[in-house]
This record gives sequence, structure tokens and C-alpha cells, in this order.
Amino acid sequence: MRNLKLVLSYDGSDFSGWQVQPDAPTIQGTLSVALERLTGEKVLPQGSGRTDAGVHALAQVASFTTSSVIPTENFLKALNSTLPASIRVLEVCEMPAEFHARKSALAKTYNYRMYRGTICPPFLARYVWHYPYPLDEAAVAQAAAIVVGEHDFTSFAAVDPEIGREDGSSNLRRIFSSGWRRQADEFVYTVCGSGFLHHMVRNLVGTFLLVGKGTIKPEDVSRILEERNRSAAGATAPASGLYLTTVEY
Repeated sequence: MRNLKLVLSYDGSDFSGWQVQPDAPTIQGTLSVALERLTGEKVLPQGSGRTDAGVHALAQVASFTTSSVIPTENFLKALNSTLPASIRVLEVCEMPAEFHARKSALAKTYNYRMYRGTICPPFLARYVWHYPYPLDEAAVAQAAAIVVGEHDFTSFAAVDPEIGREDGSSNLRRIFSSGWRRQADEFVYTVCGSGFLHHMVRNLVGTFLLVGKGTIKPEDVSRILEERNRSAAGATAPASGLYLTTVEY
């Protein structure tokens, strides 16, 4: 059996997230159907993490085993001919048997794009969170730095504990970097960590927004972390602005 690694880019707007569901279009399900057409095998590729409905990826990683002898370069061409245009395979390569897209991952990076201009271009609307209202961006940046390090992120996790954890472990996660930057009309959040809980990045963004609006102070983020209570944090930011950008191994 061969163990293949895929690097994928996708527009998540019209999908109900990564994880396969019986009555909804998903990235994993669509990819599984394409792989079965190519190999004749029922394959369920494992992703580095489960992106939510409407979330995008620039470089999601998936792995699967197959007895197919199709060369990797032909796999790449055939998959992109089979998949919808909203999902592209960027790379196919052979990996050692022990490689697993999720279990082998050391770090992941997400970007969140907030469009700050008065009028959001229609061709951009599906890929950003349009927020044209007053916001103290310096305070938002100050708050983002507070979550760097190892913390219990229960306050920023989805309430359902079964979907709150990617691997069944505790809600402890290590954040290596967390910061905002201006790019013309966009205010972009970039966060890199050992792993992320369900809705964690979007809940962080929603809480940082409260800081920018003056509802809470930057230092209140430390208190919210310590409370370990989802109701202490801000609302979940829209999925449209979130991107999985890189996975490190």
C-alpha cells in the first residue's frame, strides 16, 4: 500500500466544511468520490484538521493509503480534472507509512481577513468579513499578543465538547504567534499554533473585535482565558474571512 499526501486549496463558500456528511456537500466527501473514480477504491482521506462550513484553505493537507499504481504526477492531473473548480490539488507526493495528515502535524497557520473599506467589492464579499465601522486597530493588535503561549482555550472553543476537540485531548493549545496587520483596506489576523479547537480562531477574532470597539480592554483577554467559559468571550466571527494557510510537519 502507498501512503499519499495531498496539498489542497479550496473555496469553502459552498461546502458544509471538511468532514463528510450524508446529505451535504463537503470537501472530504467530494475528494473521496474523486479518488474512488480514479482508483476504484473507497477512500476517506484524512485532513490536517476539520475546517468549518464556509472556511477556505490555501494549503490544507490530506493523506490516504491506496494500492493504486497511478504515478503521483498523473494523480495530480486526474484529480484536478475530476474535482470541481472550487477544489484544486496543488501537490501529490509519496510519504512513509507512518505519516498522517493530522497526527503528524506540528503547527498550523490561519489567516482571518477583515475588509475595512466602506463598500466591499462584490467579488470579494465571499472571502472576507466586511466590517466598515469604527475600530481601534492598535488595541486589537495589543489584545492578539496576549494569547501567545500555552493556554487552556476553553473560553474560545465551541460549546459542544465532542466537536470542540480535534483529537479528544484537553483544550490546552500552544500559540506560537498571533498578530494583526493592515494590508490596504484589509485588516488581517495571522495566528500560528500547535492546533486549534472548533471555532477557536473565529471566537478569538470576535473577542478581539470587542476590544477594538472599546467594550472590553486588551488585558481582559487574559481574564477571559482564565475563566474557561465560552460565554465570557465574544461572538463567533463569520466563516467567510477564515483561511487555513499552512500546515507544518
